Amino acid sequence: MKLSFIGAGNLAWHLAMAFENAGHFICEVYSRDEKNARQLISMLYDARLTPDLNFAESESELFILAIPDDAIEEVTVQLVLPENALVVHTSGSKSLEILRRLLDIYSDVPVRTGVFYPLQTFSKGTNPLRFETIPLCIEASDKESENQLIALGQELSQIVYLVNSHERKVLHVAAVFACNFTNYLLGIAKDLTDSENLEFDLLKPLIEETVQKALDARHPALVQTGPARRNDVTTLSLHLAYLSDKPEVLQLYRMLSDGIQNRR
Repeated sequence: MKLSFIGAGNLAWHLAMAFENAGHFICEVYSRDEKNARQLISMLYDARLTPDLNFAESESELFILAIPDDAIEEVTVQLVLPENALVVHTSGSKSLEILRRLLDIYSDVPVRTGVFYPLQTFSKGTNPLRFETIPLCIEASDKESENQLIALGQELSQIVYLVNSHERKVLHVAAVFACNFTNYLLGIAKDLTDSENLEFDLLKPLIEETVQKALDARHPALVQTGPARRNDVTTLSLHLAYLSDKPEVLQLYRMLSDGIQNRR
């Protein structure tokens, strides 16, 4: 299949190469940041940089919006597509209906719409991720497009699900807790060790064991440990006193500890 990417950020970096490795051809890449587009093109076989969003003469069958949620409307206003093209966004939180309505309003030709959402965290510039075990969440406005996206997804991953817009939003919220908030907390732990000239590496075996136990458990709450879980008031008080000159971290510590205790 011939594809075009609109956006050249973290997700596009990995997804475009995954499609090429699966035997598909990337025709064009567009990005508001031309430098990003050129970097991505340099990793692809024979993709070309397109300076604007006029794809009327493109040979691509699939157009992938790998862009921030807030940019979807701005892009669709300018997007010019070949007739009957399939346009998908890759958002965890934006509904399919929003994309369909926008293209109904702004597209001069009939197009099909869908969602191709990889449930993973992506960082640009790292080694391409293996998509075989990355869940792909698929949704489409019609059965033909749905079957097309399922088949395409199955060429990349062993885990392909039909997920509607509400279910995808729930997954996205859960992913923020599991990934983004967890990473933020690890950053706080690093700041604390750095502030006392301690090695963050000392925590890595603990982090690995914690994550593995949570993944292996029937429910992560069943393997919760720590002073809040055992209602160790003395230790909690010592920790709160230590954090007294760090009000934001202190508030977060207290809120999370209260949450753990209330779940008992």
